[in-house]
Amino acid sequence: MSQPDRFNPHVADARWQKIWEDQASFVADDTSPKPRSYVLEMFPYPSGRIHIGHVRNYTMGDVLARYKRMTGHEVLHPMGWDAFGMPAENAAMEKGVHPGGWTRDNIANMKAQLKRLGFAIDWTRELATCEPEYYGHEQALFLKLYAAGLVYRKESAVNWDPVDMTVLANEQVIDGKGWRSGAPVERRKLSQWFLKITDFADELLEGLSSLDQWPDKVRLMQENWIGKSKGLRCRFAFPGSSGDGIDVYTTRPDTMFGASFVAIAADHPVAQKLATNAPELQAFIEECRKGGTTAADIETAEKKGFNTGLTVEHPLDPSWHLPVYVANFVLMDYGTGAIFGCPAHDQRDLDFARKYDLPVTRVVSDGDITDSHFAGDVAYTGPGTIVNSHWLNGLSVEHAIADVIAKAESEGWGKGQTQYRLRDWGVSRQRYWGTPIPIIHCDTCGAVAVPEAQLPVKLPEDVTFDIPGNPLDRHPTWSKVDCPQCHKPARRETDTLDTFVDSSWYFIRFASQPDDKPFDRAVAEKWLPVQQYIGGVEHAILHLLYARFWTRALSHIGMIDVKEPFASLFTQGMVTHQTFQDADGKWLSPEQVTRSGDNWTIAETGAPATAGRIEKMSKSKKNVVDPDDIVDQYGADAVRWFMLSDSPPERDLEWSEAGIEGCWRFVQRLWRLTGQVSGAEGEDKALLRKTHQAISSVGADIEALSFNKAVAKIYDLANAIEKAAPSASRDAAIKTILLLSAPMVPHLAEEAWTKLGAGLIADASWPDVDPALLVEDEVTIAIQVQGKLRDTLTVAKGLGQDDMQALALASQKVQHAIGDAEIRKVIVVPDRLVNIVI
Repeated sequence: MSQPDRFNPHVADARWQKIWEDQASFVADDTSPKPRSYVLEMFPYPSGRIHIGHVRNYTMGDVLARYKRMTGHEVLHPMGWDAFGMPAENAAMEKGVHPGGWTRDNIANMKAQLKRLGFAIDWTRELATCEPEYYGHEQALFLKLYAAGLVYRKESAVNWDPVDMTVLANEQVIDGKGWRSGAPVERRKLSQWFLKITDFADELLEGLSSLDQWPDKVRLMQENWIGKSKGLRCRFAFPGSSGDGIDVYTTRPDTMFGASFVAIAADHPVAQKLATNAPELQAFIEECRKGGTTAADIETAEKKGFNTGLTVEHPLDPSWHLPVYVANFVLMDYGTGAIFGCPAHDQRDLDFARKYDLPVTRVVSDGDITDSHFAGDVAYTGPGTIVNSHWLNGLSVEHAIADVIAKAESEGWGKGQTQYRLRDWGVSRQRYWGTPIPIIHCDTCGAVAVPEAQLPVKLPEDVTFDIPGNPLDRHPTWSKVDCPQCHKPARRETDTLDTFVDSSWYFIRFASQPDDKPFDRAVAEKWLPVQQYIGGVEHAILHLLYARFWTRALSHIGMIDVKEPFASLFTQGMVTHQTFQDADGKWLSPEQVTRSGDNWTIAETGAPATAGRIEKMSKSKKNVVDPDDIVDQYGADAVRWFMLSDSPPERDLEWSEAGIEGCWRFVQRLWRLTGQVSGAEGEDKALLRKTHQAISSVGADIEALSFNKAVAKIYDLANAIEKAAPSASRDAAIKTILLLSAPMVPHLAEEAWTKLGAGLIADASWPDVDPALLVEDEVTIAIQVQGKLRDTLTVAKGLGQDDMQALALASQKVQHAIGDAEIRKVIVVPDRLVNIVI
């Protein structure tokens, strides 16, 4: 068989991509009787360009999807766009464009980039969350949850950006400032819509035990985020009162004898009451509201307090009075909005106590140190034995917690209570570019659901972004509607939904897309749960937790009989690249520098440059590689091969020119190899065995997402084929290696398959394995003289020691090494080695 000496991806890639599209090769059939496999990578935000991290993520999913098709599965492998969010509004403000136009242009660009890589995607199911065809169904689901009592509205503290005039999610608050504006974030109270995720806290926690195909670290992160703990709710009474006081919740009642103060939130009713006649306290409360609400903000901010002058009685000793402070690190949304401070064993309490010169008493000992005086500025929070605590002394932390709760309950001043770190999901966003919340506010009827027949509630197109704030609030007509119940003038809700809502059910919509409802239950249930979900570990908590909740909520209201949406989860590593800087610390791109020995210089000027750390690719540090440029140079298959070959997929992958060059060379080597089918006869048993071992192990490695191991097996088989003499076994091995590599380098595989097979290799079956050929019946033994390797021999497995010795002594290399010397001893290790001692 003759073929060109070099594979030309610039011709082949586009040709095969068009053929796949014309033949609908990757369109999933809902009616197929085949076993189903739903492979999904987390869908991207349409920022305008895909990056190398996207390429790695989607290549992994694509290899698995193609392999599943070859092993007889009906595969659903869709793609869509997480298309709402602040970046589009930022572009509108900065560039004077409409968020919709900017987003749809970006989608078109990124879709074209993805298609160039030959991914086996069912594009007929493509969706974008910014289109009414999607978010109208999301509004319908929201209203069903509202009707079921899983949605409510209340006043809540939020992160408020005073420049962008919008609520910020915790993740958008960086060092206490708005991520886009850089303005110090304020704490405000606004009426917000919430989803009752806390109703499902125990279910979400217990469900983690069934997710044995998830990384342990992700399950632990979710467990910690839900944060179930058993603690004590008790009252610190005001002296001389008839029971009035401050309710405190604590997970560490074992440390109560180490208490030195009680602290309440700025929004606590006691603080609010005191502030009415205390201007200084009111000013302090206003200062507290300027901080963010994130745990990170609270942990890192300077601890500040205001001494109210009040004291409270210690529950275990009424004669012991503790001062009451208003503190900036206590929030009303957590526990009761009040804590008792035990500085020796809580870092925030210790920072606060040192600042205000409050007592610090050791009550948990981690060893021999039991002195009540606690020195230093690092709290001890580990396990230990209770000390300086009267009747609790000598108990473990766990036993002391149980004893204090029992005492509180028996004496009536407190009770054990299960608490969760998890809070209900606030989904209101004061932004334009998001799903409109389908609620109408009526002065007479209150909050009224938009009638289903009026869905979708579409975003108005004629909005402006010339001033900060939500354009929906100032639109002249959009929010003015009649109440669906009393028909009096009313107003639409102008908040839009958190974009995490959009990504909490998109995988169900991929599985079923009827026009008249969010999904068809029977069709969706045939595909769900997603068999393999792939994405970054940065989504381990919020996205995955919200998607789990949303699925359970839909199950709760009878819409679907699925509770866990993702059966298996894989979190891939990042793609990294070397960084470079000039003498002034300005970042340089890799293209701007050249290397001479151990030194780097700026190519254009010859000035010295400094090579820095290998870091995650980022535009700010200019260590990015544009996938289009690499595909232009090397073709899609070399890029795909690099994404799979150099590193375990769960670890970071360093991009290098040498690496992609090596992958390009192997693609060409594979091409040349597939052109060497000779038509010769005869059997090469060793190569036949190697071939079947490769079929088995490459398939197992792909199933396990161990793509780098699969690549290594293909390299190994290629080496064996090249060394083998022409035979029927060699021709079969060439055909096999093409099938094994087809999921990874599909364009080359199709091009070569046209010479070897019939039809598309994308439709071909994974080669069968002969189990008998997986069993080794030959071994390679080492022949040593005086412990030094002199030869190797391939012999029948289990060969007798006398025969092994005879074969070893017959080796010309061994005879040459022995020469005229006398053989004193021959050591034979069956199936391993023969060592001749002279």
